[in-house]
Amino acid sequence: MKSGLPQPWAGHRQWTVLQGGFGLGLEFLALWRAWLTDEGRPGLLHFAVVEPNPVGAEDILRAAEAFSELQPLARDLAGQWFGLAPGIHRLAFAEDRVLLTLAIGEPLAALKSLNLRADALLLGAAPWDVPFLAGAAGLCRRGAHVEAHNLSADTRLQLVQLGFEFEGESPHGRFSPRWPSRRDNDGAAAQEPADCVVIGAGLAGAAAAASLARRGWNVRVLDAAAEPAAGASALPVGLMAVHTSIDDNLLSRLTRCGARITLQQAALLLAEGRDWAPCGVLERQEDTALPTEPLANPGLRAWTTPATDAQKAAGGLSADAGAWWHERSAWIRPAALVRAWLAQPGVTFHGGRTVEHVEQTGAGWRVTDAQGRPLAEAALVVLAAGLASAQWLRGEIVLRPVRGQVSYGPVPAGVADLAPFPINGNGHFVPRVPTAEGPIWLTGSSYGRGDADVSPRMADRLDNLRRLSELAPRAAEVLAPRFDTDAVRDWSGVRCVARDRRPLLGEVRSGLWVSTAMGSRGLTFAALCGELLAARLHGEPWPLSRRLAQALDVGRLGPAPRPASGAR
Repeated sequence: MKSGLPQPWAGHRQWTVLQGGFGLGLEFLALWRAWLTDEGRPGLLHFAVVEPNPVGAEDILRAAEAFSELQPLARDLAGQWFGLAPGIHRLAFAEDRVLLTLAIGEPLAALKSLNLRADALLLGAAPWDVPFLAGAAGLCRRGAHVEAHNLSADTRLQLVQLGFEFEGESPHGRFSPRWPSRRDNDGAAAQEPADCVVIGAGLAGAAAAASLARRGWNVRVLDAAAEPAAGASALPVGLMAVHTSIDDNLLSRLTRCGARITLQQAALLLAEGRDWAPCGVLERQEDTALPTEPLANPGLRAWTTPATDAQKAAGGLSADAGAWWHERSAWIRPAALVRAWLAQPGVTFHGGRTVEHVEQTGAGWRVTDAQGRPLAEAALVVLAAGLASAQWLRGEIVLRPVRGQVSYGPVPAGVADLAPFPINGNGHFVPRVPTAEGPIWLTGSSYGRGDADVSPRMADRLDNLRRLSELAPRAAEVLAPRFDTDAVRDWSGVRCVARDRRPLLGEVRSGLWVSTAMGSRGLTFAALCGELLAARLHGEPWPLSRRLAQALDVGRLGPAPRPASGAR
């Protein structure tokens, strides 16, 4: 458990460790502890692990009992140690400065799902085969440190043949192949932090700004509105629940990746009970007999289970109704999360800045207004202004507006509970959210494809009542008389979607990135896209698998026509 790794990280902005086999997590906890106590530590510590069979949280706590200095860290780790189905999971600690990336599954397949450049490799005594060792070597930078204890003579020889060098019988060595390595140019590939401009101060823009600022970027966020979260992110309260499918499809896996990161951010930055609440969500389904196959893996059951009869009854559903219970779900005030991200060190917000042109220069990018006056210049620009993001790319991406209207109002006096938890399905209902004027309820939302008009409509309010009657009949009965009075208010906004209704994240030209098309899942996807953007820029472990990252990449919808000269 004594690691020789802390010394080599001196002078580095970040340090990435790749470990084969997590075991009880003692190596990770020891390295985390060394990072905390080292004044020369890097700003970010990444620890990526390939683990076929993760232990239970109780095993981690039990193993740390013999090490008093590790016990507080083990408790933090155990608190996030849930839902570890096959795939990649990002856990965050020390105010997002220590990031643990778990690749769960068959070792070689899990290793291939990772995208990273390792500064160090940790190998235990497991019987690693040649393909796995070769794959691990392929993820190492030239000069990467290796720590290999209790290896067999054959495994040690295989490492030497793959380009690792050891001195005598020492367990410590370096990756120094005598042949060219595909990682030889990694130093040029990882971008150095500099000035950055993010256009758009909603969820997508604020999340990207915070992720980049944590890596050392000086981020200016520009928005046409005077205050942040003035567009779709001004929704009074949003509901975040993972998607569940019979075949655990692409959307289901993406929403779990995104929800995990958003829950971490909410717990770190927001006031529970005021700005958010990890309350769980009951999701009503049309099918009365829901298949349980999607929940066969214990990691999936930590996210979603068939609702119990008691949960259905509490939500006003009959015992034979089809319903899921999403344990790891929450209501969140989007504007509170936006403000928290924009308040991070290294981020400055500039309101009332209407961007007209985004032009490439010799040194990077220039952002100007309608009169051609410069608003900012930077090496990196991120377009995260929702529907408006497409206007600066001259048709390189296609975005479609989607209008949404919610209805809300004060919880009636004398009503104990409209429901004990939010209910989701064809629309959603949040029964109680605290405000300075007292608790409110909220229901909706309409989904107007191709509609960019934000004017409130009585027809949509009544449609929200209809959906509420289907979702939560008891609540609808109490609230229905209020829907034609001033006790009910309406909020409407315009979201945007891509053709396949998944976010668009990626580099459209050197130094020009886009993060948009979150649709109705901005709370789920904004933080994930921000972290993926930063990871791709800096050669860090990606917070999701290569395959899932490709499902978000801006280039997935096929080649787009390039403008003749620069971006507008």
